[in-house]
Amino acid sequence: MNEGAMKAPEEMVNGSFSRLVVNFMAGCQTVVSNIVMSVVVFLTLEFITPLFRYTPNAILSSIIISAVINLVDYQATILIWNIDKFDFVACMGAFFGVVFATVEIGLLITVISISFAKILLQVTRPRTCNLGNIPRTTVYRTIHQYPEASKVPGVLIVRVDSAIYFSNPNFVKER
Repeated sequence: MNEGAMKAPEEMVNGSFSRLVVNFMAGCQTVVSNIVMSVVVFLTLEFITPLFRYTPNAILSSIIISAVINLVDYQATILIWNIDKFDFVACMGAFFGVVFATVEIGLLITVISISFAKILLQVTRPRTCNLGNIPRTTVYRTIHQYPEASKVPGVLIVRVDSAIYFSNPNFVKER
């Protein structure tokens, strides 16, 4: 990449989260904004900070919350809810873990507990579907997605969308 080329926002993440929020809200697109911001932060710390000495923490936290609230992507969260409820639970676990604890705790909650539980659930209860023959071909597809697929008389063709492990044969047999 050329020295003068603009970098993507994810490449600009080289500071604290609050500085990233300020850059994002200001519409900054290059790393030069970090230089300008560092000068402004220095001047603020040197001359203006003493004026905020007796400001209550509630007011300072409301300023941070009002800046961070715009980073939450509500439409993506609604989309995750509509697509997969378990992924939504993982998303909310990460969100609340980060908000009420730390980034590391939020990631641990999501990766270790919620995502691991989802994998176990998918392994023990795999998705199954009935297959039918697409007319004039040797291709078999699920009859729910391909209405033109016809069942083979006297034969039930079932596809299991997971490997058969010791934990799921009874579920597959019941299905």
